[in-house]
Amino acid sequence: MVKLSSMQGRSLSQRPVSKRPPTWVVYQPDEVKALIINLAREGRKESEIGTSLRDEHGIPLVKPIVGYGIRKVLTEAGIAPTIPEDLYDLMVRATRMKRHMERNPKDYGNKRGLHLTESMIYRVTKYYKSKGVLPKDWNYRDEIVTI
Repeated sequence: MVKLSSMQGRSLSQRPVSKRPPTWVVYQPDEVKALIINLAREGRKESEIGTSLRDEHGIPLVKPIVGYGIRKVLTEAGIAPTIPEDLYDLMVRATRMKRHMERNPKDYGNKRGLHLTESMIYRVTKYYKSKGVLPKDWNYRDEIVTI
């Protein structure tokens, strides 16, 4: 097996060097904000909005055009979710693992996975609390995720 690079993930892709929007983007900042808000009202998550903007509208990045990211656009519009998407997805995964553990108590591999997932939840929670995205008194144990 040949190891091509020491880097892992992201297929060695790199973000554009320029902080200015590309010349082929024909959208103005207000139009991009409107697109983001409309997609969010359709029920799409932040990552799905970014993918849709890239694939359907030819907008590679929102930040160079608008000046800030998708989450801040949604926060200004008052439709941002209270829990960040990555943390919510980790909580859903942990809930699924707990349900599996109730039915299969001898599944030690799943038990280890649950420990790792909850550990990641605590690390991500600590980060979001320090950034002010989550309130300081927010607790993972108090949240109930229904799937």
